[in-house]
Amino acid sequence: MSEPGELIIDPKGNKPADACVFILHGLGADGRDFEPLIPALSLPGDASVRFILPHAPRLPVTINGGMVMPAWYDIKEMSLDRRVDEAQLLASAQRIQALVREQIALGIDSRRIILAGFSQGGAVAYQAALSFDQPLGGLLALSTYFATAESIELAEANRELPIEVHHGSFDPVVPEALGKAGFETVKRLGYPAHYRQYPMAHAVCPQQVADIGHWLGKRLGR
Repeated sequence: MSEPGELIIDPKGNKPADACVFILHGLGADGRDFEPLIPALSLPGDASVRFILPHAPRLPVTINGGMVMPAWYDIKEMSLDRRVDEAQLLASAQRIQALVREQIALGIDSRRIILAGFSQGGAVAYQAALSFDQPLGGLLALSTYFATAESIELAEANRELPIEVHHGSFDPVVPEALGKAGFETVKRLGYPAHYRQYPMAHAVCPQQVADIGHWLGKRLGR
């Protein structure tokens, strides 16, 4: 599977970044999908955050008749438990982990790196963050599910990782029951997790954007 690169948005004014947020898009989209979110977060003026929005490779997706589209992994059936190509999911998570290591090598403290993901991207973010061997700053799971709960190897370095889970109560694509199940799983595993529900479908709403900005500011503030 090809790797088409990343959209990187550095802090304004050529300030050196001292924190980094990865945002992983959903099925059929690309990194540009969440580009408009960044200015809407209203982070503090002195924030020096680099945003990295990777593009998923193009893959045939079984549930869409084998159509080739941007996808982090193949979804084989639309059952409630979402049978997926786990090898592809793991490969995507490892790619994200490699990008995180690049930021650490550039001098950003791993504890000031946050992984966020929407829908399919959120499943990759769960996998990448919870199995990463250096402590991260947080995990933001948006309208998503935990696809590898039975097989993931949890890293001790991130057993205290703050996890924020958001889901829409009218989501017809990823039912809220899946979002809640992921939240309950990480709570049961002992992670400090918080759940927020919004009156929306498979999307992002203004109140949620404000909450994300507040959460990021809290996690990355000096």
